[in-house]
Amino acid sequence: MTARDDATLAVYAARAQDYARLTRKAGDDALLRAFIADLPTGGAVLDLGCGPGHAAAAMARAGLNVSAIDAVPEMVALAAQHPGVTAHQASFDDITGHALYDGIWANFSLLHARPEDLPRHLGALACALKPGGRLHVAMKSGTGARRDDLGRHYTYVTETGLATLLRNAGLVPLTTRAGADKGLDGKQAPWIAITSEKHDHG
Repeated sequence: MTARDDATLAVYAARAQDYARLTRKAGDDALLRAFIADLPTGGAVLDLGCGPGHAAAAMARAGLNVSAIDAVPEMVALAAQHPGVTAHQASFDDITGHALYDGIWANFSLLHARPEDLPRHLGALACALKPGGRLHVAMKSGTGARRDDLGRHYTYVTETGLATLLRNAGLVPLTTRAGADKGLDGKQAPWIAITSEKHDHG
């Protein structure tokens, strides 16, 4: 069953330029800088739900080998304009492969997946990480699932809930950060971000 939510994707397609302006400083994010610093020079990284590609561009500038995916063609087109970024259209269900990436940046993307699909998606991401690889996941804080005023579907998580999901996927949470930011709907919302590591059991 596909994880795509067409109503959510339609909002991002229609507001791609607005979202690009809203996230224009994403490449300067402290969590992104810490994530980059933890990865090997020239390492392979996936930006999952890359949006307009500001974070992917920052990772490319840092010398990483960046693949960026988004389910919205308008976002892929914007991301592909950044030097060093390879971007293509794909959804969470398209994540396959084993030990491909040194890092995966899933910054406010998995929050659009349905709650029942999160374990499957995180399992696929864990599989795609190399041993010792890092996964950054940021989602909005809360409980349950609902649509915002723009019609986007959100799945909310608690710190404990997200950490449990990551452990169940075979990952080890390392650092946790929390904050609040204004989104595309103009509302301030709290968030939680956890960086986890894939241990080598082989």
